[in-house]
Amino acid sequence: MEPLFALVSSPHTGVGIMMAVFLFILFSFVLFRILSSSQHGKKLQPPEAGGAWPVIGHLHLLGGSEPQHKVLAAMADAHGPIFTLKLGMHRAVVVSNWEIAKECFTTNDRIFASRPKLTASKLLGYNNSMFAFSEYGPYWRHMRKIAVHGLLASHYMKQQLQLILESEIQSSVGKLYDLWANHTKRSEQALLLVEMNTWFQDITLNTMFRMVVGKRFSTDMEGSGNQDYRKVFRDFVKFFADFVPADSFPFLSWLDLGGYEKAMKKTSEALDEVLDKWIKEKKNNSGDHQQDFMDILLSAVEVDEELSDYDGDSVVKANSLSMILAGSDTTAATMIWALSLLVNNEEALKKVQLELEEKVGRQRKVKATDLNDLIYLQAIVKETLRLYPAGPLSVPHESTEDCNILGYSISAGTRLIVNLQKLQRDPLVWKDPNEFKPERFLTGTKDLDFKGLNNPQLIPFGSGRRACPGLSLALEIMPLTLANLINGFEIGRPSKELINMEEYFELISVRKVPLQVVLTPRLSAQDYK
Repeated sequence: MEPLFALVSSPHTGVGIMMAVFLFILFSFVLFRILSSSQHGKKLQPPEAGGAWPVIGHLHLLGGSEPQHKVLAAMADAHGPIFTLKLGMHRAVVVSNWEIAKECFTTNDRIFASRPKLTASKLLGYNNSMFAFSEYGPYWRHMRKIAVHGLLASHYMKQQLQLILESEIQSSVGKLYDLWANHTKRSEQALLLVEMNTWFQDITLNTMFRMVVGKRFSTDMEGSGNQDYRKVFRDFVKFFADFVPADSFPFLSWLDLGGYEKAMKKTSEALDEVLDKWIKEKKNNSGDHQQDFMDILLSAVEVDEELSDYDGDSVVKANSLSMILAGSDTTAATMIWALSLLVNNEEALKKVQLELEEKVGRQRKVKATDLNDLIYLQAIVKETLRLYPAGPLSVPHESTEDCNILGYSISAGTRLIVNLQKLQRDPLVWKDPNEFKPERFLTGTKDLDFKGLNNPQLIPFGSGRRACPGLSLALEIMPLTLANLINGFEIGRPSKELINMEEYFELISVRKVPLQVVLTPRLSAQDYK
């Protein structure tokens, strides 16, 4: 995200035009503030963060190298657990306390159930057809129902997920062993240094592709001409986190400052081409393959009256794409953080290896049916999600009417941002909140779940109506993948120094540098086949 002043000084725009635009913005801003002030009157408002500039508000503070959730956490330390920001023409309320978040997602849940209209959602989400970013209403409710019952809660789909996931893990673990075996033949140095980001991403991408469209990413996409679809997907996710001037100043959309709309359209065209191909294949080969999520969507848009007013193919494309990306990027990122934490905490790594030896042994692969017995592994997943929620900032909500939070008056159209990482590191709730201690989930907090309604101190998937529906999917993929990796290999750091845990934020929280570890097989050669 670039500061607005950098974007408006683009060489593509003439000085005269930019001066006129600036004066127009300034006039509009002053008028907007006057109207807003008269509307709010003397109602009690949450404190406003300091450092706002005229016209752009706090946008310049969110455009530096520091991740936005870290910047907002520092603001919370200065201004309290609820405060407001000015984001151009819009106002946002930022929450970083579980009690306040609970009030937002229970008492005011319906009011905050909508999403702001974003350029990315329009251009990349097929005109807001992607239900994760669509406005609250009948369409969103209906699409969420299809997604939950079609992919995330169906017994048939759960069985399919387990079969697909186990086969992808087996294949990926086998490739790691082959990599080690070939390395030892070629080199006198037996230690194998492996970059793990791509390994985790391949498992999640291949699993989600097979669940959603019945194909593997690594075979169907990586060989698709000259298009680098890994980069296309990265760009897609990044655009939803980028600062787009038109989102803060809607009347500037015609200028496309910074060229974001042009870039989004290019990414959208690349994805639409392959999505359109898949839809045509399925329509031409109806019934000739095992049912997947795209089949469920195609059937729904053909017979469902609730969707009759929408372009059927756009609905299918948008929500198939949403499921693939939401289920792969966030899940892979969390597993990378989990392994990073473990190699920096050797005692915890030894404990989970011991648990695997006791509950599973070294003579077979870890199965989905083993997960309920792996209590310490589950605690590791919970502690990772507490420290490094995949989305450290909630996807913005938007109030549809005036409401009250903690005695403060919140006007309709206000955006709600919950700083999940700050909330989950509250020292009033968690002892040593910044320390990796899976043991905390074996004692007093062992019954905390991720759903948020009863335990809003831990909400890495959000809470309320707009909570991430893929929670159960992620909690199948993460522990099973980690269990097989940890059971199959001794894992260590490349040096005695602790690995760097610096974060980088692009809608999801990822490591700033790829994770590299040293791997050594723990099982016999035939156990990797």
